[in-house]
Amino acid sequence: MKLRRNKSRVRSKRLSSFTCSGWRVRARKGRFEVFAHFAEAPPRDALLALIEHAANGVLRAPLRIEQVFDEDWVTLSQGKRRPVEAGRFLVYGSHDRARVPHRLLAIEIDAGQAFGTAHHASTRGCLIALDDVLKRSRPRSILDFGTGTGVLAIAAAKALKRLALASDNDPLAVDIARDNARKNGLASLVRVLKATGFAYDKLRSAAPDLVLANLLERALYELAPTLARHIVPRGRAILSGLTSGQASSTEARYRAHGFILEKRIILDGWTTLVIVRGNGQALRD
Repeated sequence: MKLRRNKSRVRSKRLSSFTCSGWRVRARKGRFEVFAHFAEAPPRDALLALIEHAANGVLRAPLRIEQVFDEDWVTLSQGKRRPVEAGRFLVYGSHDRARVPHRLLAIEIDAGQAFGTAHHASTRGCLIALDDVLKRSRPRSILDFGTGTGVLAIAAAKALKRLALASDNDPLAVDIARDNARKNGLASLVRVLKATGFAYDKLRSAAPDLVLANLLERALYELAPTLARHIVPRGRAILSGLTSGQASSTEARYRAHGFILEKRIILDGWTTLVIVRGNGQALRD
């Protein structure tokens, strides 16, 4: 087990008075390596006791504590990321710019502090679903909630050559999404707002016919009644960020608000739903 020092922006866990800023597990042929990151060296005896308890008293590999000095980990890891194809879309990092063939729907997104490079199955599922929807329809009003890097709004704007509104409640993500839109030559077609859902002056009267929402289960649950009030009849929503076990309850939630399931995409244990707003009156909370 290797413990590394890092200033990771992930949810903290505590060991006595020491804060662990992140951890990850790597599996290989039935064996597991666990890496944890601390702001300062943790108490070795307490850590050993915790590990032995978690492993039912069996510790098969030595514990190693070492200091890792500050580096630009995003830049270092960038070269390991390969372009990702999702339908007609191709998402690549700037390090692959010279090697990516010219394609109309190629999008440059670097890994960073906002979510959405298409390497995660939820983002890739959204792009595949978007590609499928755009083969059959031409949405006129597009909203992307929880935009992260802006990749979904950029994809829609690039494919449709029309304005896409994107929002995120994280100001850092808003800045990153705006920068990505500019880098992809779409600053005039991707408008990014700091907002949560429709809670923004420019969105309260919105009546989109396509909504993109790659969020967490709870956020999608809470969005359902508001989305039912805003989206036009026969308008579509592409929802993701759901594990396979969460998809059924989310489907039921949106069905109760007047939506019909059109398509379900499952990738690597993550589910993307394409739903259509029915013509009837939605149930309200």
